Amino acid sequence: MWLYFRLCVQVTPLPQAAGGKSTNFKNLSVSTENTLSQLKQCQTYQEDRIKSLKVSYKEHERLIVDGLRVNIVSYLRECETSTVNTTHKHMQYPISEMREEIKYLLADFEKSTIKEKKEELNLKQAPLKVVRNSCIRLHYELFHLHVAIPKVLGKELSFIASKKCLENIQQSDIFIKENFSNKVFTVNGKSVHNIKMPSESHTSSITAVCALPNGQVLVADGNNYKVKLLNQQYRVVSHLDFRDNPQDMCLITPTEVAVAMSNKEVQFITVSQSQLAKGRKLKLQQYCKGIAHNQGDLYICSGTALYKFTLSGELVCRLYEDSSAGLTGKNHGGFILITCVICTEIF
Repeated sequence: MWLYFRLCVQVTPLPQAAGGKSTNFKNLSVSTENTLSQLKQCQTYQEDRIKSLKVSYKEHERLIVDGLRVNIVSYLRECETSTVNTTHKHMQYPISEMREEIKYLLADFEKSTIKEKKEELNLKQAPLKVVRNSCIRLHYELFHLHVAIPKVLGKELSFIASKKCLENIQQSDIFIKENFSNKVFTVNGKSVHNIKMPSESHTSSITAVCALPNGQVLVADGNNYKVKLLNQQYRVVSHLDFRDNPQDMCLITPTEVAVAMSNKEVQFITVSQSQLAKGRKLKLQQYCKGIAHNQGDLYICSGTALYKFTLSGELVCRLYEDSSAGLTGKNHGGFILITCVICTEIF
């Protein structure tokens, strides 16, 4: 059987290619070491993110289960206290049965919660592990080429090893740019808008900004004790005055916002037809420096502690506390609730 092959054109024989311009091994070595260092940084970064996710989910699971335990125990104590005048004979078995039933429900809840959280954690960790493993693979291949090149004898083998090393460096550089950039955000442009009202004598201090789904923006002006509504052109179209300065705010619904006040209150504000109106208040025992909303719960920072509340103002639990300084905080569950943003009268 005859085999026919297409003739290759523009092919340079290996001896001729190797005998051409010599490779600068010193520059190649420096480039290789720089790329190896960046790959190691990328690997470490991904491993830290994986570890941080794992710790965060474990803490979140523990807090959910601990909170459920506290609520159940409190409920049982209330039941026992309210029936103190009832004879022990009539109450012994109902309370006992209630305890067993709640223990069963708690155990089932813990199992289902842990299972769901583990599945969610695995989904979030999967892409991070892919990037980490790619870092390890690229580092391994490039490192062994880097070590082998000085030991290669002969121009031809040295030429092949150098070309392969350059290809790996290029491949690694592309990978690093796609998966490990030092720039978290890129600023495409900015605009300046004056939000100071003619009646105000104080310089504005913007303590919080909250964007509404319709394109309007709410701004908390701490120095002037106001919350201002800006239209799509960033002009003040409505405002509310307060006796205390607003510290922070968060979106509850597309038309409702919760504002953390300095007097241990949370003031709810509604937005309707470009007008602001005060709603209900929550009076708390803790200072309100920061506030965030997630899945029907309020997360409030006092300055040294992070608390979880229901929307009705009931304290669920204290998530974190650090009294080593006046303003301490923790990135817990995706929220950073300690912020201090002081601006001029422009926005």
